[in-house]
Amino acid sequence: MSWSQVCYEYDGSFEGFLTCVFESYAHHEEPMCFQGPEALYYTLWDARRVDTDQEKAARVFRSLDARLGRGASRLVYRAFLTCLEERELHIYRFLQYGYRRGRSVMGELGHPLVCVLNKAVHHLEHEAHLYTGFVRFSDYRGVLLGEIEPKNQVLPLVRAHFIQRYNTERFLLYDRTHGQALVYRPGQWVITAVDQLQLPQAEKEELRYRSLWRRFFHTLAIEDRRNTRCQNTHLSKRFRGLMTEFQREEQGERLP
Repeated sequence: MSWSQVCYEYDGSFEGFLTCVFESYAHHEEPMCFQGPEALYYTLWDARRVDTDQEKAARVFRSLDARLGRGASRLVYRAFLTCLEERELHIYRFLQYGYRRGRSVMGELGHPLVCVLNKAVHHLEHEAHLYTGFVRFSDYRGVLLGEIEPKNQVLPLVRAHFIQRYNTERFLLYDRTHGQALVYRPGQWVITAVDQLQLPQAEKEELRYRSLWRRFFHTLAIEDRRNTRCQNTHLSKRFRGLMTEFQREEQGERLP
């Protein structure tokens, strides 16, 4: 039986993507592209809207470890969080190949379909690791607020780190790039969609601590041993816009 070629339109969620995988096999359809809610391009293939079905998504997810081997579900989930261009299509083709090959596919590290996902996931995990050290929180009336601009969706990976570190605090970590926020209060957390975040005016005590941190940062440096190239290697400039020590002082922030 020949498979018809389609473009799936879905809600952009991981569960929505897994539902598309289920529908593909159930209806013998070959997805040529996947379009989320923010897709900005047209396609020559017939488009079909796929509504997220949690039960269908769960069936596909359970099949990963059972048929592809240990670690398959982790690889697929993390690959979905990456900024890999057309990541859904790469993951789908990996699944097609994996379901044919069986559990041996996870050991085929040199195969292009496996290699591209592993490389993308490595980039995701490396970026998440960097953000565990590069995030700067500010105190707004007892709530810690921080902002990041990652290339990948790192919030699910950094969640455990920050909850463990600030387990008695209330905090919000906002991902500007993907419009998401990790919200935590003791005993409860959620990663939720946030269109935009308008921070309130910082209080004098917060401004004072920012100034102290900048003074510490600049005082600690040894001018004669400054190595700009090394600093750029270990701390890319794209991270600095939201780091306190690289921002300009605000009005009323200077120490007496």
